[in-house]
Amino acid sequence: MNLIRHFSALAALILCLTATMPGARATDITPAPLSAEIGAPCLPIPEAPAYRTNMNAADLTDLKAYLPSYPLKLRQANYGERPWLTINVDSCAAMGPEAYLLTVSDSGVTVTAADAAGAFYGLQSLAMLARDSDSLPAANITDAPRLPYRGAHMDVSRHFFGIDHIMKQLDLLAAYKINRLHWHLTDSEGWRLEIPSRPLLTELAAWRPQRLYSDWRKAGRRYCPRDSAGAYGGYYTADDVRRVVEYARLRHITVIPEIEMPGHSAEVCAAYPELACSGKPYTQGEVCIGREETFDFFKDVLDEVMRLFPSHYIHIGGDEASRRHWRQCPMCQQRIREEGLGDEAGLQSYMIRRIEAYVNSHGRDIIGWDEILDGGLAPHATVMSWRNVDGGIRAARMGHDAIMTPEEFCYLDHPQDDPSTQPKAFGSPVTLFKAYSFDPAPDSLGTDVARHIIGVQGNNWAEYIPTPEHSEYMLYPRIIALAEVGWSQPARKDETSFRRRINDEIRHIRSIGYNAFTLSPRVAFTQDVDYARRCILVSMATERHPADIRYTTDGSEPTASSPLYTGPVSIEGSATVTARIFQPDSLPGPCTRIRADYHKAIGCSVVYADSCGYYRDRKVYMAGGDSALTDGLRGGKTYTDGRWQGFCPNSLDVTIDLGSVTEVSHVMANFMQMRTPLIFLPASVDIWASTDGKHYRLLGHDEPEGSEAEADACFTELGWHGDPEPARYIRFRATQGRRQFMFTDEIVIL
Repeated sequence: MNLIRHFSALAALILCLTATMPGARATDITPAPLSAEIGAPCLPIPEAPAYRTNMNAADLTDLKAYLPSYPLKLRQANYGERPWLTINVDSCAAMGPEAYLLTVSDSGVTVTAADAAGAFYGLQSLAMLARDSDSLPAANITDAPRLPYRGAHMDVSRHFFGIDHIMKQLDLLAAYKINRLHWHLTDSEGWRLEIPSRPLLTELAAWRPQRLYSDWRKAGRRYCPRDSAGAYGGYYTADDVRRVVEYARLRHITVIPEIEMPGHSAEVCAAYPELACSGKPYTQGEVCIGREETFDFFKDVLDEVMRLFPSHYIHIGGDEASRRHWRQCPMCQQRIREEGLGDEAGLQSYMIRRIEAYVNSHGRDIIGWDEILDGGLAPHATVMSWRNVDGGIRAARMGHDAIMTPEEFCYLDHPQDDPSTQPKAFGSPVTLFKAYSFDPAPDSLGTDVARHIIGVQGNNWAEYIPTPEHSEYMLYPRIIALAEVGWSQPARKDETSFRRRINDEIRHIRSIGYNAFTLSPRVAFTQDVDYARRCILVSMATERHPADIRYTTDGSEPTASSPLYTGPVSIEGSATVTARIFQPDSLPGPCTRIRADYHKAIGCSVVYADSCGYYRDRKVYMAGGDSALTDGLRGGKTYTDGRWQGFCPNSLDVTIDLGSVTEVSHVMANFMQMRTPLIFLPASVDIWASTDGKHYRLLGHDEPEGSEAEADACFTELGWHGDPEPARYIRFRATQGRRQFMFTDEIVIL
């Protein structure tokens, strides 16, 4: 269609929609489009809709190869047949890469784009409009991505997943306009790519005697020959890679391979111990940068990687390398002296720069985790910022591109609900709406910096993900939230709309065979303090939709006739707040309880014993600093919410001055245990009281129950409750004995 005629028709359609659709609303398309209106159903969907397109021959061939996987069973229109769908691809169209226009009227559907990717994404939105219906609504949709890189990461080292599982995920990722698959192919738990010139990588380093990662660690982290009885693992052949890469390409997804270096390489050093500083297997997880053989090895590997993967980017890892072996290695130290590198950070940077130069010589560029900033960033490297957003911002300010994937928002191996209710997972919860709240390139950065933030990515590390079903459980729905973060403009993001849409999406993807998490059935609480009114404000939320929250404040179970939550509930003094979710056509959700206390210690001074200060190396672990334990702010189910104060390796030993002698009958603090990030309950708690600050008497001693001490994840209160005792000063001591992290949020005194 002539472009002028097309836009004239589009303008007429917009006027028609405006005139005839007083009830127009935003569509249910996810990610949310740039602009969209829909009206009443106007176009029946035939059993086999006919399409016509002006795509070039190559793009049309790709489209035809993809269409058997497309939800609508499209067929190419016969000569002279009026098409139901017209696909226009015009490189001169006034729109950017991956953008599209989608219009629906009673005369048919039109998708217009400047490239094949835009047409593909227009088809994905069309499929969403057509879902579970026999007709399409009148529609006018203009859409374009916010960021060019929208990624999903898959770790196949810790647990190996076959290509059928990977291709199944590509189908769904493409539907939500994800356009990068970051394939984490190597790590200390297993090498997963066949390298013909280095056969021991797949004959030995791809296999281990224990299936579960935790069992393998406990057994000494040893590999075994592939023909060993019970050997667990696997690897991808060149044909496997070609199949995945082509399957992804047809869905406009680029597969980016990752080959870890110089750290996370214990499997390399086991298969080829001459690449270790010691020259011995099972002695280190970092390769020796002082040995020239190390560079020969990675050139061999990268030659095969670049032969198999056409992606412009090659990910080379670069994270979490221990440098202690390099400090003790004569060859590494000689390299530092000869090259004038200064120290071991400079040595690592030297390796990254050499590898980058080799990759650049083949017309490619590298991506590395944000540790590649240490010692000086390689000239053309792109930084993937995982520890926080700071590395990405720093790289962007240097003029380098950055991809944001901070653990706090983007690590999908973390639990997505209360950890005590979820399968074993790593770290602090990353809920659906925590992921959705992320803004990778806020306006506050300024245009010159923000333009270098090219993408966002969700990472699914597999230490505690042993099966394909579990992998899907952790991916979905949070990767869909991050898809909207990367695609939709911030002004188009809306939590209320997304809650409605994501519940629909979960029902849909489960119906087509994906094991998505169905969202938390529990009410989420947040407590804030109104110091002026001397009360606690309890807020409640649910991920479910449609859903009502009903609650009580007397400890009883809520029923359908209990008060409906409409806004923060004010608690003066103390109360147990109990809430549950009520949804149509389903049983009420489980009761969730919290205790809210505007207690006697709020605002009182806290003195930390000299040997028992809180952890100061990470700001979020400090919570509110010296006032954190008496500020009235209770933490949630994550130790990174800024309300939990961390202690490591110290015990918690503080004295609270209540200001005057008063009677106390209750002294408690909440603690958490999360074994995977090495957070443990205290072994014991002791509480003392004094009226003069000099003479103390023991009020009580407490210990966690055996089941709590052994739990992978739990939350429990420890302290003392008894008959009223006079006190001005309360000393609270919690001793762990593990030299690991201990967290508490508040010391409550009643």
